[in-house]
Amino acid sequence: MGLSKTIWTNPSEYLRTHTPDHPVMFFAPAVLQDMAHRFLDGFPGLVTYAVKSNPDEMVIQNLVAAGIEGFDVASPAEIEMIARLAPTAAMHYHNPVRARHEIAYAVSMGVKTYSVDSFSELEKLFEIVPAGAEISVRFKLPVQGAAYNFGAKFGATVEKAAELLARVAAKGYIPSLTFHPGTQCTDPMAWDAYIRAAAEICRISGVKAQRLNTGGGFPSYRLAGELPQLDAIFALIGRVANEAFDGNPPALVCEPGRALVAESFTLAARVKGVRDDEHVFLNDGTYGSLDEMPLAGMIDRIAILSPEGTRRTGESRARIVFGPTCDSVDRLPGELALPGDIAEGDFVVVSGMGAYSTATNTRFNGFGALAIETVMRNDI
Repeated sequence: MGLSKTIWTNPSEYLRTHTPDHPVMFFAPAVLQDMAHRFLDGFPGLVTYAVKSNPDEMVIQNLVAAGIEGFDVASPAEIEMIARLAPTAAMHYHNPVRARHEIAYAVSMGVKTYSVDSFSELEKLFEIVPAGAEISVRFKLPVQGAAYNFGAKFGATVEKAAELLARVAAKGYIPSLTFHPGTQCTDPMAWDAYIRAAAEICRISGVKAQRLNTGGGFPSYRLAGELPQLDAIFALIGRVANEAFDGNPPALVCEPGRALVAESFTLAARVKGVRDDEHVFLNDGTYGSLDEMPLAGMIDRIAILSPEGTRRTGESRARIVFGPTCDSVDRLPGELALPGDIAEGDFVVVSGMGAYSTATNTRFNGFGALAIETVMRNDI
């Protein structure tokens, strides 16, 4: 996987010129920076980027250029990369379970913000992290309006979070709170419930949280005609925080990954075959850059281009779509409405593919070769 130095006008120009036999991801830096500005201008607090969603160095560099000054890191490797590429940026180590050697490494790298959701992990932090650092207690509520539930793995109950927060403050650390409403959360009221629960945690514990991290979960544009209402979510977060904390809310933080990076990448996979005019096989699939589709649901912003670059316009038909490997689970969810004249050699071009795609691509079964090309814009 490598980045070409050539900058193309859009994906279609490259596909017409090269007709590649391997999947290609097209990266539009201007789109990424525009989305970063949207968060920086709209969110009422500090915007940090969740590195896990797409850790390519070119992504980090463009976010820094756009003005992003904080990063949510989950491992020593991510800490090392951010320290190298953005040495003045804040790093929030918000993976709530860490080995002692990982905590010690983070301390040695100057990380001063950590999250926790259990008493056992809090004791590790007390052992290794100097007092005066920030510890954010992560809490959870029943999931609503999200593609899948982050609370199934991380997060304390409200009552437990209150006790944790009290212990953090008593030990001389900066007490804060953090939550994640669930990935691809399209219901703004999820943030409403979490923010009001944060205020309740502060009330129960008798501790004023210094910061409230409203998490990731901000939705990307996946379904045609369903534009994410990011500005409405930003406004709700600011309004509800002010209401819940009686006009004196904690400093707000967010850590978007998907919503920041998704729109800046477009995938072009090629049709390997159309089996008996029923099943479509691609040279990319769920072991490649389409890994998360069975979890988060399919992106339907798809265009089919002939090898010459013309758009297929045949009457749509529902098709089962498989990836290239021999594994039967290498299948996209449901059935996709694809033009009836789709043919071997065509390109299936999927928009909004920047999140959890290049990061989860594997070489299983000998597939997974993925090129990255730079484009000025990513329209088809």
